[in-house]
Amino acid sequence: MLNNIGIPGLLLIAVVVLVLFGRGKVSSLMGEVGKGITAFKKGVKDGSEEIEKSTADAARDVTPEAEKDKA
Repeated sequence: MLNNIGIPGLLLIAVVVLVLFGRGKVSSLMGEVGKGITAFKKGVKDGSEEIEKSTADAARDVTPEAEKDKA
C-alpha cells in the first residue's frame, strides 16, 4: 500500500498536515523529534563508552607484583 505513494502523495500529505496543525505546531513537533534523536545518540554513545571501559578494566594487567619485578 505504501509503495504507491510517491512524491506527489507525500507532498499532499505534508500540505494537509500543515493546514490541519499549523506551522507553529509542526515546527515544535520537529524540534521535539530532533531533541529525541540527539538524546538517543547520546545514550548510545554513553552505552558504548561504558562497555569499552568495562572491557578495558577486565583486560588490565593482572600480573602479580612479584612477577612484574622479575621482568
